[in-house]
Amino acid sequence: MSTKRPESPLHGLILIDKPAGWTSHDVVAKARRVTGQRRIGHTGTLDPMATGLLVLCLGQATRLVEYLTGHDKRYTGEIVLGHTTTTDDAEGGTIEERPVPAITAVDLRELERRFTGPLSQLPPAFSAIKVAGKRAYAVARAGDTPMLEPRPVAVHTLSLSVISPGRLAIELHCGPGTYVRSLARDIGAALGCGGHLGSLRRHAAGPFRVEAATTLEGLEAVAERGAFEELLVPADEGMRGHEAAILAADGCRRFAHGLMHHSSGGAGMSASVARIYATSGEFLGVGSVSGSGEIRPVKVLNLPN
Repeated sequence: MSTKRPESPLHGLILIDKPAGWTSHDVVAKARRVTGQRRIGHTGTLDPMATGLLVLCLGQATRLVEYLTGHDKRYTGEIVLGHTTTTDDAEGGTIEERPVPAITAVDLRELERRFTGPLSQLPPAFSAIKVAGKRAYAVARAGDTPMLEPRPVAVHTLSLSVISPGRLAIELHCGPGTYVRSLARDIGAALGCGGHLGSLRRHAAGPFRVEAATTLEGLEAVAERGAFEELLVPADEGMRGHEAAILAADGCRRFAHGLMHHSSGGAGMSASVARIYATSGEFLGVGSVSGSGEIRPVKVLNLPN
């Protein structure tokens, strides 16, 4: 007779500095083995070639993934000019090679202006976007061209500089859903020579910075000491940009049972997504709050006190 494995007590976020050569799924699988927590997700894929910040959600915190994927990101990397690839990065096969023109400071400033702000961006053919129920990369690997549509993205700041003939350094702060590979491809196309992303490092996602992250080796070392509390970030840290509401004991009980609670004094705010807390400071989950004081549960978390 099989017995159900007890749930791991680890609930919260762990920041990982992903090494090159690992997929985001590889990192999640490694974290599951090391922590013993089977319920782990991440808040934004990094390609195998890329390094840097990967935010993992463990246990009850996996229920917050949909809110954390909307964070802005910060990256640095290199664009290789004169060489287009099937994946728009260094891991793809060569499509075409062309001479690279001389690039001036004026050219760079014009590119920065052109590719900053709201953009309509065509995702890479090798991406996880679904097309007619299939992942685009699966369609591309089968030798077909996925019919992708341009998507609205936002680049808040962009800085370009010449590293060497045919190579540009790129630094950017962008909104969710932005493909830096596509940006490298489009910058190369704008210069008339084509290009691809040669390297990429994610430095930040929302309030989290890679300087606060641990390596996979560091995660293993902490596991050997049984000291995961050194790395675990509270589940609500990634939602600090949202409004918050505090419930007294009766409101907490109703929220925990998925029932609407009405604050007699009125909430004084209106928010479709709000962090909900007990007066003790315990994070209860996510709710919607109306200006008339109605607090409705959206995500009720079962976190230890």
